[in-house]
Amino acid sequence: MKIRDLIIASSIVATISLSACSPRKGYRQCNGATWGTTFHITYNAEHDLCDSIHMIMRQVDASLSPFNKSSLISRINGGENAPVDSMIKIVFLTSQKINLISNGKFDPTVAPIINMWGFGYKNYHSMPSQSDIDSIMPLIGIDRCSILPDGSIKKVNPLTEFNFSAITKGYGCDLIADMFERNNCHDYMIEIGGEIVLNGNNPNNEAWRIMIDAPIENDTAVIHRQMAVITPGNCGIATSGNYRNYRKTNEGYVWHTIDPATGYPAITPTLSATVIAPTAMEADALATACLAMAPDCALAMIEQYDNASALIVVNDSISNNLVLMPSTNFPPIKK
Repeated sequence: MKIRDLIIASSIVATISLSACSPRKGYRQCNGATWGTTFHITYNAEHDLCDSIHMIMRQVDASLSPFNKSSLISRINGGENAPVDSMIKIVFLTSQKINLISNGKFDPTVAPIINMWGFGYKNYHSMPSQSDIDSIMPLIGIDRCSILPDGSIKKVNPLTEFNFSAITKGYGCDLIADMFERNNCHDYMIEIGGEIVLNGNNPNNEAWRIMIDAPIENDTAVIHRQMAVITPGNCGIATSGNYRNYRKTNEGYVWHTIDPATGYPAITPTLSATVIAPTAMEADALATACLAMAPDCALAMIEQYDNASALIVVNDSISNNLVLMPSTNFPPIKK
């Protein structure tokens, strides 16, 4: 995203819990801002790898950022018949996979409608009308797009656009993890805007522990209140929630998760979805899909996905308390 937090899948910012002990020799940190969000990376390596981290972030931005007008995906969105690079190919094919298992609830071709609702890379100052949405719906459908032998994308319509923001932060985490492994670095925590990759141990020689925030509604600041702590092992993690990315309008609240079937913000009782998967890219996309689905449907989807688990959070309308709905294989939750 510039791949920023105002996207289909705005994420709960997860944080790590470390003791006050001094880090073991070799642990380093690389923190900063990228793609309109922040990143926090801790890793155990013989050499400083921050330059390599920043290089990967620049490469991802140049390929996948719809906010970067000169990026490859922006040029393809603008009608250029350019062949895709390896980054676009990977997120495109993974998006089609998640689109299939989610019955269409995850679809990066909703990009023009996301823009209309004010959460994308083009600014609109008024809410879309039904006729506006109807005019865009024929452009939607990543399942009807394909990558041709010459590397170009066959679109549903020449005006179809792609916004892979709901999968790119996770993919960026995975790319950094791959770079660490190539450099004989096997203990790390990579967090970009709430999407995470974990491997090995933390500086205390213990398994990484992740705090999941409670879904506290706020559109101007990130508020952290511990809801759960998990020790998930080596994996990718992503949390999506509408409570930090919404607009107040004369008609009420408008949430950023768009239902590709209707073109309107998805209305479900789900407040947040935390997904654990083999890669952060998969977790990122699955968490977004969960927000657009009823909680029981989301859990059923996760149960079908190899080596994935999820924690769905809903609000009990009677008691007004948070209800945590974990999948059968979700790690033990500590509060």
